[in-house]
Amino acid sequence: MSKHFTSIISRGFGRFASREFSPTIQNFINKSYVKLMGLNMSEFKEPKSYKSLNKLFTRAFVTPRELSTDQSDFISPVDALITDFGTIKDGKAYQIKGMSYDIDRLFGEHHSHAVSEVEGGEFINFYLSPTDYHRYHLPMDLEILSLTHIVGKLYPVNFPLLRNKKDLFIENERVVIETRDNEGRCHILVLVGALNVGQMVVTFEPNIRTNAKIKEPQHYKYDNLKMKRGELFGWFEMGSTILTFSTKDSISPDVSINQKVSFGDILGKII
Repeated sequence: MSKHFTSIISRGFGRFASREFSPTIQNFINKSYVKLMGLNMSEFKEPKSYKSLNKLFTRAFVTPRELSTDQSDFISPVDALITDFGTIKDGKAYQIKGMSYDIDRLFGEHHSHAVSEVEGGEFINFYLSPTDYHRYHLPMDLEILSLTHIVGKLYPVNFPLLRNKKDLFIENERVVIETRDNEGRCHILVLVGALNVGQMVVTFEPNIRTNAKIKEPQHYKYDNLKMKRGELFGWFEMGSTILTFSTKDSISPDVSINQKVSFGDILGKII
């Protein structure tokens, strides 16, 4: 099967973004991008210090952000905009208000059992724009049970597409991560690819190569892989979306649609 045009565009952009130009040219590219997009670089190195545009996209903090010491706080895993949230009902969630989809199709066959586990629970959609910090962290202490990389297209995940493209999250390439909290309750994290996202990197699974030539879902299982709240587990190369799905009565979110959040913000309580 030939690659979708969105994947071809994204791969081409990824090659450009990963190329290291001469210091003079790279400095011009980086400064132009920062100015054009209005990036706030106060927590990061100077634009000229990044050897490629991709290094700038995936920039790390110079000084780690301080997190709440209350372990019952559910924190934002990313810098993002909350495009929707709510209760999972009849196996459905919403990509945006009025546009529902079936989560069993999103999760895929390897995580189909989790659909019933999160029924009645909470979902939250986090959209990362090209201007946001692109790294993602855990919103709470979690044990990683398994991961599935599901191939797909790379449509943009901006508001026009969210409102008009049915099953956008299902059609796009994604990484589905199944986890358990300290009480053994299920939480699913889904990384959704988008146009110009050359890669979705997962720190604990080096075999993940998104926007690649694989045709079938790639599934990985883990034994005793426990990670702490706030711990880095990867990054997008450009912006995209993270979706969270939680067992009923496991978290009590305090968020609103179109709320701008930053990594580490308290978004509710772990019950």
